[in-house]
Amino acid sequence: MNIDNLVTMANQIGTFFESYPDAREGRTEIANHLQRFWAPRMRSQLFSHIDADRGAGLNPIVLEALIEHRRDHMAPPPPGGDAG
Repeated sequence: MNIDNLVTMANQIGTFFESYPDAREGRTEIANHLQRFWAPRMRSQLFSHIDADRGAGLNPIVLEALIEHRRDHMAPPPPGGDAG
């Protein structure tokens, strides 16, 4: 999927959860939503965008949510990957 579309969709999710009174809860819910409803490949593309382009275009709350919860919500590595 096109990264611009993923960024737009992630920002729309972020806009909804940004209204939570507790910012930490909002960030957690953003990450949870992406984990529940996005395919691993979509999440992986978003994390690659953060690594390559510092998350250009992502709203701050979305970027913070993804960074905070990356370990819990990152797509698993492909099977048979190089061990080094």
